[in-house]
Formats: sequence, C-alpha cells, structure tokens
Amino acid sequence: MSDLRISEAFLYMDYLCFRALCCKGPPPARPEYDLVCIGLTGSGKTSLLSKLCSESPDSVVSTTGADNIRKYWSRYYQGSQGVIFVLDSASSEDDLETARNELHSALQHPQLCTLPFLILANHQDKPAARSVQEVKKYFELEPLARGKRWILQPCSLDDMEALKDSFSQLINLLEEKDHEAVRM
Repeated sequence: MSDLRISEAFLYMDYLCFRALCCKGPPPARPEYDLVCIGLTGSGKTSLLSKLCSESPDSVVSTTGADNIRKYWSRYYQGSQGVIFVLDSASSEDDLETARNELHSALQHPQLCTLPFLILANHQDKPAARSVQEVKKYFELEPLARGKRWILQPCSLDDMEALKDSFSQLINLLEEKDHEAVRM
C-alpha cells in the first residue's frame, strides 16, 4: 500500500475518532412503528399515553360513547405493527370478562394475530387490583397466546419507569420482527 493511501486511511480514522469523541451530531434516526391501543372504557389508555408523553393526565376526558365504538376497533388495525391492550386490573368481574373476550378477539383477529402485543394490567395502585399472575390465569394467556409474541406487565400512573420499561420491551419485540424480515 502506498504511503498516500496509508495517510488517507489514518486521516479517515482520525476523523471518525474525532466525530465519535467530540461531534456526536444528531442521534441516528429511530424507527417509527404504527401501534394500535385498545381497551375498555376506563382502563386508562388515554391517561397512560398522556403521562408517557409528559402531558398532565388531569386534563384527560373519558371518550364519550366508547363502548359503542368498540365495534369499529378493527378499522384501525390495518397497517398496525403492534398492539397495546390496556385493561383495568381493578375492574368488576363483568368488565374483566368483557376485557378478556375483547383481548381474545384481538389475539385471534387476522390483522393482529401475528403482531406483538403489550398487555398492560393498569391500576395496580388500587386495592382491588389483580396481580399479573391472576390476570394471566384469568385471561388464559398461556394457552391462547402460545406461539405469539406478547408481554403482560403491571402498570399505574404512579410508576412511569415501569411503563417506559414495558414500551422498551415492546420495541424490542418489534425490532426482532424487523430483523426477521431482513433475514428472509
């Protein structure tokens, strides 16, 4: 190799070292994902997402007629790359049964069945909250979601670090899916 090429190589390495140490520049672009967030009225979807985006959950107004729009959820499924299902772990038996049926429908829906799911057992700060193990058993997640990619996590507005960790886990599942697509 000529002296000129060696000098150019060292200059380039010096440039890379300089950039790495001094001029980090903007961080690399993060991938964006289209997610659908579903759950029954009062499960805390809007409050959790508002708090996650550093907005005050105090100004959140419950969706009017939310029970009536459940039949339209599937209109939002197309193009989704992941699902966030929020359930009220402190809800009544009737509401928990309804949430269970809706989650089962979502897990089996043709547009969602191959997508990763983040299932958030919200309102863990309430005395009547069911544990993650109780939710997993009641919702029959082990047999129903076998072979699917899903995460069940406890959450509440009081523990944003746990919520952020849950979303990080979902992003990891989404990135795994991206890497699988590249390998194919």
